[in-house]
Amino acid sequence: MNIPLNLQWIEAVMLASVRMAAFIVIAPPFSYRGFPARVKVTLAVGLAIAVSPRVVPTYRQTDDAGFFASLVTELLVGAVLGFLVFLAFAAVQSAGNLIDTFGGFQLAQAFDPQMLTNGAQFSRLFNMAALALMLASGAYQLVLGGLFRSFDAIPLGAGIDLAASVDVMVAGVAQMFLAAVQIAGPLLIVLFLADAGLGLLTRVAPALNAFALGFPLKIMLTLTLGGLVFAALPSIVASITGKAVDAIMGVG
Repeated sequence: MNIPLNLQWIEAVMLASVRMAAFIVIAPPFSYRGFPARVKVTLAVGLAIAVSPRVVPTYRQTDDAGFFASLVTELLVGAVLGFLVFLAFAAVQSAGNLIDTFGGFQLAQAFDPQMLTNGAQFSRLFNMAALALMLASGAYQLVLGGLFRSFDAIPLGAGIDLAASVDVMVAGVAQMFLAAVQIAGPLLIVLFLADAGLGLLTRVAPALNAFALGFPLKIMLTLTLGGLVFAALPSIVASITGKAVDAIMGVG
């Protein structure tokens, strides 16, 4: 009994699976360690099969050396695209880290092995909130849509423009720091003014020991105003999702 095998389809799906797997391992929310590795692999293969009608017609078979070179290329492409999405959403965690540092919560720093974050309360809270918002709002579908469209910009085995990728990553790092400051900026200004006011009060009345009130006052301000920043996270995650999709398309 002869079973015909479409080798072009198999190779194309395999290459697409490598790009998908590299992307899922790095990009949020799929990189969350709460998702088992088998689920990630199954998701990568399923997405590759779903995108096969788009990638198979444009794929051209090569010899064994060319195929393995394409595997390495697709692994690099998926890793770069996933890193760009990770950079975009790292702004939320960085904003929480800034709030922890200026608010005094950094003293309770700990490592979260599930979220792969190393920060205090607000850093982990913002990271979990961004993950929940991505899953609840369907923002992850936009990220996957951008990944699917990357096969049009970067066909299988076509390689990647390293110069353009480096430019996009450098711009992504700059945008991450800028977004983190914009998210946490108002609260940081209030905490800085509180420190300055306590310093002036200490100069005026040294016996008052105003800095003894510093930690309770800054904790109260951080918890009060941090709720306002937390309430703005849905619109922030929506904006970051759009930037992440633009970054994915900018590589091609």
